[in-house]
Amino acid sequence: MGEMDDEMNDVSDRTCWGFETRAVHTGQEPDAASGAVVTPITLSTTFAQEGVGIHKGFEYSRSGNPTRAALEACLASLENAAFGFAFASGLAAEDNIIRLLQQGDRILLGNDAYGGTFRLISKVWSPLGFPWSAVDLTDIDALATKWPADTRMVWLETPTNPLLTCVDIEAIATLAHSHGALVVVDNTFATPYLQQPLTLGADIVVHSATKYLGGHSDVVGGFVALNDPTLADRIRFTQNAAGAIPAPFDCYLVLRGVKTLAVRMDRHCSNARAIVDLLVGHPAVDRVLYPQLPDHPGHAAASRQMRDFGGMVSFTCRGGEAAALEVVKHTTIFTLAESLGAVESLIEHPGLMTHASAAGSPLQVPASLVRLSVGIESSADLVADLAQALDRV
Repeated sequence: MGEMDDEMNDVSDRTCWGFETRAVHTGQEPDAASGAVVTPITLSTTFAQEGVGIHKGFEYSRSGNPTRAALEACLASLENAAFGFAFASGLAAEDNIIRLLQQGDRILLGNDAYGGTFRLISKVWSPLGFPWSAVDLTDIDALATKWPADTRMVWLETPTNPLLTCVDIEAIATLAHSHGALVVVDNTFATPYLQQPLTLGADIVVHSATKYLGGHSDVVGGFVALNDPTLADRIRFTQNAAGAIPAPFDCYLVLRGVKTLAVRMDRHCSNARAIVDLLVGHPAVDRVLYPQLPDHPGHAAASRQMRDFGGMVSFTCRGGEAAALEVVKHTTIFTLAESLGAVESLIEHPGLMTHASAAGSPLQVPASLVRLSVGIESSADLVADLAQALDRV
């Protein structure tokens, strides 16, 4: 019995808890007042003070709220971060990160990025004096020889949206830090269950919590995780000063979703593999984009830094845009809709939907591209649904 005890985790040391345990319990202790095991939704906008400046850690809900604090503690733990900050949307989180820069500081953006990120950087911040460049973050040698001297931030997604390019986080971090630049990783597609960029050298991690973290298509949110206390103080200040914070009910919904993140991601990944098996070799499909495939350019990087390869699958149609539009129109279980990362499967045409703002730019996506967010339904049903749509073209 004593030998078995030695092999068991010390459950009193919460830093040793596994991912799934932290997702369910960190920041979510039973309520001290009632014993409720579900974190209460604290709707109060203001909090009583015993005297001026003497309170229980909360003064006004824009500055801090107990439900939001629970979410921030939980997600920070899952990203192995010392600090976490919740926002009203993923783009609100991104906007607060860019506020760390000074006018004239350049952002290097991967040339395959979410259209909303491109729009924020190129249309909102660039006219205010924040230059940016679209670069191939997979070619480290070329980037090293052509590094713009005014670069202060490298912004990358891995896997990217929607082409599922995979970037070597550790290599980018080493190069960027040698030039004094911060590295921001959008970890929305991978989630902290599959990938933890801070442990690979990234400075800041950002999420659209609307996607896999929430997981049920019923809440919009964003999140920032980091370890540097100076940067954290600045993010905390702008979170309060700009005020793009999530409502307590939104925090509750994300927190509820996170509890099942691990089991959902396992199912997303296994279902995605079944879809990839269908797509590879199908006569209507020109190219399958999924990091697990050995011929995927980012396969090696993904294999090193990810636990599994995710629930997102993209492919191009041999018949071009017309065929792609025909496919997305004729699925039954796959719903034609924007967004991703929820329990239900979604299908979209990025060029005319989520990435329309990138048309004519270096980030324009192929017109023949179809993006799938593979849900947790029966894999056989998903395969049959997509097969009948593909067979029409």
